[in-house]
Amino acid sequence: MKKTLVIAEKPSVGREIAKILHCHQKGNGCLIGPKYITTWALGHLVTLADPEAYDDRYKTWNLEALPMLPPKMELVVMKETAKQYSIIKNLLRQPDIDEVVIATDAGREGELVARWILKKAGWRKTIKRLWISSQTDRAIQEGFRNLKPGKEYENLYASAECRAEADWLVGLNVTRALTCKYNAQLSAGRVQTPTLALVVEREKEIKQFVPKDYWTIHATTKGFSLIWRDKQNGQNRIFNKTEADAIIAKVAGQPAEIIDIKKEAKRELPPLAYDLTELQRDANRKYDFSAKKTASIMQQLYENHKLVTYPRTDSRYITEDMVPTLPERLQSIAVGPYADLARGILRNKITPTKRFVDNAKVTDHHAIIPTEEYVNLAKLSPDERKIYDLIVKRFLAVLSPPFEYEQTTIKASIQGELFSAKGKIVKHKGWHQVYEGLGNMEEKDPWTDYEEEPEQTLPEIQKGAKLSIDAVKTQANKTKPPARYTEATLLSAMEHPGKFIEDQKLREEMGSQIGLGTPATRADIIEKLFSSFYMERKGKEIVPTSKGMQLIHLVPSELKSPELTAKWEQRLTEISKGRANRDHFINEIRGYTTQLVSNVVGDNQTFRHDNLSREKCPECGKFLLQVQGKRGEMLVCQDRECGYRKSLSLNTNARCPQCKKKMKMIGEGEGKTFTCACGYREKLSAFTKRNEDKKNSMNKREVSKFLQKNKDEGITNTALADALAKLKL
Repeated sequence: MKKTLVIAEKPSVGREIAKILHCHQKGNGCLIGPKYITTWALGHLVTLADPEAYDDRYKTWNLEALPMLPPKMELVVMKETAKQYSIIKNLLRQPDIDEVVIATDAGREGELVARWILKKAGWRKTIKRLWISSQTDRAIQEGFRNLKPGKEYENLYASAECRAEADWLVGLNVTRALTCKYNAQLSAGRVQTPTLALVVEREKEIKQFVPKDYWTIHATTKGFSLIWRDKQNGQNRIFNKTEADAIIAKVAGQPAEIIDIKKEAKRELPPLAYDLTELQRDANRKYDFSAKKTASIMQQLYENHKLVTYPRTDSRYITEDMVPTLPERLQSIAVGPYADLARGILRNKITPTKRFVDNAKVTDHHAIIPTEEYVNLAKLSPDERKIYDLIVKRFLAVLSPPFEYEQTTIKASIQGELFSAKGKIVKHKGWHQVYEGLGNMEEKDPWTDYEEEPEQTLPEIQKGAKLSIDAVKTQANKTKPPARYTEATLLSAMEHPGKFIEDQKLREEMGSQIGLGTPATRADIIEKLFSSFYMERKGKEIVPTSKGMQLIHLVPSELKSPELTAKWEQRLTEISKGRANRDHFINEIRGYTTQLVSNVVGDNQTFRHDNLSREKCPECGKFLLQVQGKRGEMLVCQDRECGYRKSLSLNTNARCPQCKKKMKMIGEGEGKTFTCACGYREKLSAFTKRNEDKKNSMNKREVSKFLQKNKDEGITNTALADALAKLKL
């Protein structure tokens, strides 16, 4: 009997699909059923070959071997996951398998994961595509009833492969050119470099900013206040102290005449639904979550809990055919703190507008919304609960009526000088009711510097009325520099980089459609810039390091501008729609790579290490660099060909018994010691003994869990793990 092989992207997703397809028999790296065999990748199993696979000259890094332009890009199996690739390859070669269903993530990168496996394994038979936006049982069943021919996604695959090859050509060549030219670990790429350039440029603006003194004038009368405004432009700032004092002298002790009262009924429409970038912004603002952390939590809510739809989307709308599912989604979230709001919406007829339902604005996936899966809030971790809360509240807000209020603006004249006041009376809370008590979720753009006139309660007053003024005073202020980026505002700049593009035609063409990276990759780009020591966090602010600022001065100017990635994304989109030729694109990239390498080689700038320690390398004698790695602080040789490195401290998961913070480990051999920022110190031997004394209250499962947590966070084979492993329980 012929069978279909289903390839999922991860084991967890593969097991869920297998359950729906009745694949209950366990196989080697797969689950077998009467009609289907379900297997899975582990992310990418196949990737583009490293440079040395093409030519022995590329085994050593030197400028003479650049640019590296292989005539044909080759695929290789990744060593770390070679076993799973072999399993899939053997399954594909079984005589009873005559069809493959690609069930990897429904997006450009997910398509590439599966297609490269099939290409490397030499698959020539039928391909079908499962394209779903949630992992619920119903969505999977519906998706398998409506499988698409693989040919419909050939162009998507072509655009994904073009993206990968272009990043290889530009990224690896420019990285090698910079590293060899300046003998420093420097890297560049079409997305990471312009993103870093945004942060560097902002820091430059801040350092060059010269604050200016300015004054505002406030008058108080009968329980409310008025602010002076320029009659010509409506501004409330005065940059000349003499002018401000003259106005104070002119109006002091004089009555105010009400010259205009304007009452307007206003409606504030609900916000748009979430895409991944907007969700990452709000999670950073409210909970200080990194973009990477939010994306990781979203994946758990999507894959494991099945409570939200596909997370890596760039759309903030749903399609018309989803409207009938809205009542069931509302019923599924009508629990706990959301019950009253959800039931209130259900009691009325749901009539979503174009702000939520718009087929034309949905690309591969619709906005992030709750699924029809019943939610048990108690099963969510605290962090999962926070992200789920954001999604549910946004969903409820989108389906709620507008916020309605009456805006009153009063204008008064005092000796011919214009003063104004604003007040607001709420008529209908509408969607604001969802966020009551939470304050303003919005964050002011980092490149603006303005002060809004405060809302206040205004008394009933008539035009022409004269009011006595209790006091008039000036308030001194200084203009502020643009704010440093936070992850929230950097994500905004990456999503809409058009304002930073000099080419007006391209800026207009881009509009708000093309950004730096995609919702799926932005978090990784930001994290890579941190881990490469190009920028660092100071509280919520992002600050470029000296290394990052120097890199932006050294890279070719074309690579610093969002224009490059904007043009690339335009072309890749055209390729994915079958309107552009992949070979033409790659040929242009090859020519562009040659130009970039030539620019780097011909530059006469220098690079200066600013993190030199006083310790010399025992192998080559050069001063070592002190760097902060993932696992802790270390000393590394500045000569990349030497490669010497020495650990200074290791981050551990051991908690300080005094302040409960995570401790670091320093020293070697018998001198290994845990240290904490609070001043606590404890030798490893004492720590081990203390844990042995607790053996009656600990069990093997707890220790295993502790060790696994270290491993999950990238802390493997540490002295702490070794000590725990030796405990006799």
